[in-house]
Amino acid sequence: MKRLILLLVAQTLLSVPVFSQDVKVPDAEQFVGKPDGRPVAGAVLDQRTNETAALLRCPVCQGMSIADSPSEMAVNMKHQVRELIARGYTQEQILRYFERSYGQFVLLKPKFQGVNTLVWILPLIALAVGAFAIFSMMGKGGSQPVDEPPATTADEDPYLAEVRKLTGRQS
Repeated sequence: MKRLILLLVAQTLLSVPVFSQDVKVPDAEQFVGKPDGRPVAGAVLDQRTNETAALLRCPVCQGMSIADSPSEMAVNMKHQVRELIARGYTQEQILRYFERSYGQFVLLKPKFQGVNTLVWILPLIALAVGAFAIFSMMGKGGSQPVDEPPATTADEDPYLAEVRKLTGRQS
């Protein structure tokens, strides 16, 4: 009985066709349209590839551009940038393509919009408020006289008298 069930399972598994999964990266044309520039080759292609790759953050290293990162993902992204430039895509189109694919995090120079605006403006506001507070305190301090504590003699100070009594010194 067990042998019959095993044969049926094996026959079922062998009769189902196995499809190979070809995973393709989405074409940039789906996201950013047709190329706006001209196809490029040679030294100009290398230069533009490095310039554009320097503007994209490596998702693995996170602190480096894909131009500088040795990770496999960064190398693949740089090859993709090179291919897109060779096909005639402009730097703006390539940055927009990667931004749509990975999010705004992939841009080394974030856009000045949305939450990023607060990230750029709030520290400046905090500095301005702090500077205003410091200058206003300095302005008030100079106009009011500072009260000095009253001078006490050694005989009037009970603490000093107690210390002298304990140490046996008289001054």
